[in-house]
Amino acid sequence: MSETPVPRQPSRAHQLGGLLLLVLGLTAAWLIGLVIFAASLPRTVADPAQVTDGIVVLTGGAARIDAGLLLLRAGAARRMFISGVHPGTSKSSLRAVAKQGGELIDCCVDLGFAAADTQGNGLETAAWVREHDYHSLRVVTASYHMPRGMIELHRRLPDVLLVAHPVFPRQFKLNDWWAWPGTAVLLTEEFNKYLVALLRADIDWLLGGRLDHWFNGGEREP
Repeated sequence: MSETPVPRQPSRAHQLGGLLLLVLGLTAAWLIGLVIFAASLPRTVADPAQVTDGIVVLTGGAARIDAGLLLLRAGAARRMFISGVHPGTSKSSLRAVAKQGGELIDCCVDLGFAAADTQGNGLETAAWVREHDYHSLRVVTASYHMPRGMIELHRRLPDVLLVAHPVFPRQFKLNDWWAWPGTAVLLTEEFNKYLVALLRADIDWLLGGRLDHWFNGGEREP
């Protein structure tokens, strides 16, 4: 009576080869995603004339605040919110560095000090929008930060019209970005954060919009 053959176990070399192929495949997919992400970044302001209820500036550079103030002076919105302001910053210090529109800071600009990152920007901006009962919002931030900023805002303000208003920092060289080490590093970091934001948004959708509620220890969002 013949014995039943015992299935051969994959050799360690085969296992390592399979793992290497998996790593190479994931790396290739990530690189393709990075190139697509860079190509999709805004290079112009798509709708500069549209009037919205409010303007939000996601802080990270003086150029963003100046862009928001120019929009406010032009009548593009009723009020402006600056999210993620450093605790030591005051309206008077902002007036001192504003290139144009500084006279509007006292009457028409609100400061948010709670946000420490883009998630925080989304939370405190949503609270400000609800407080003023706004239904449309122009979003001012750097072009490379816009996709992530819009994800975080959209998942907390799904019924609010969001109009992107990218700012283009001089030091960020989007054309031929791979030839500029500083830009390449910044773009790579932003792409990785963008992927995390996408994953977080998908999880939030599966949880029925309860992700922030869970992370806040069951407390209601402001």
